[in-house]
Amino acid sequence: MIWLRALAVAISVGTPLGEALAERAVALANHRAVYELSLLKTSGAKAPAQARGRIAFDFAGSACEGYVQNFRQITELQPSEGAAKLSDMRSATFEGGDGADFRFKVETKVDNSRAEEVDGKAKKASDARLSVDLSKPKRARVDLAGPMLFPTEHLRKIVVTAMAGEHLLEARVFDGTGDGEKAFDTLTVIGKPAIEPPQEKAARVNELKDLRRWPVAISYFDLGKKDGQPIYVLSFDLYENGVSRALKLDYGDFVLRGDMTDLVLQPTPACKK
Repeated sequence: MIWLRALAVAISVGTPLGEALAERAVALANHRAVYELSLLKTSGAKAPAQARGRIAFDFAGSACEGYVQNFRQITELQPSEGAAKLSDMRSATFEGGDGADFRFKVETKVDNSRAEEVDGKAKKASDARLSVDLSKPKRARVDLAGPMLFPTEHLRKIVVTAMAGEHLLEARVFDGTGDGEKAFDTLTVIGKPAIEPPQEKAARVNELKDLRRWPVAISYFDLGKKDGQPIYVLSFDLYENGVSRALKLDYGDFVLRGDMTDLVLQPTPACKK
């Protein structure tokens, strides 16, 4: 449940080999976390008058066996006029430990409408292209220009970048959201290590007490449009074991705040020899 710090510091993360070894040394904590959502900021006529919700996140696996993520976000937005809108988004993914393949299933439901489903798998080709095979919402095959990162691989690169004392990371990311046929250009800005104690009681546990953490902001853009406005910005405090707290979800017209209310840390399984 800790980073293999000695190896990460001993190697040079500035080279492709060093970076790959550093990512391999990163031991992401298996954990379950719950965040309560509230309305932090509004701007513009389309902003809701009130908002509330919850995120439940479950992460398990290792660099040897691969990573499983289960995510659910329920959000209720109350406009200034009219009835509230309730959205329920669930996703289940598996990512190979080497970052070469990715399986995803995403289900989104708004109010009492029929759930929209995205189901598919993605695999990296030797020429850096990403091949996506979809079974839902329709059968399709899409090739996307790389190089591409999957979510856990992206997270590990952010941590390696932070541990190296760097503050910017640009990456193209595929996570299976939307219609499953698109990727995003991302820009991650990493601040200086945080030193103040966390506000949430759930984060004040011994397993996190001596770990470094950094304020991180990830901006998501449509491909080739990084000079414009991001689609949305996700900000949070990132611990060196991959746990996140103090979420901020910026959708442009409004910002949601996510306070950690529950955290269960579990042992990371050892690699089988």
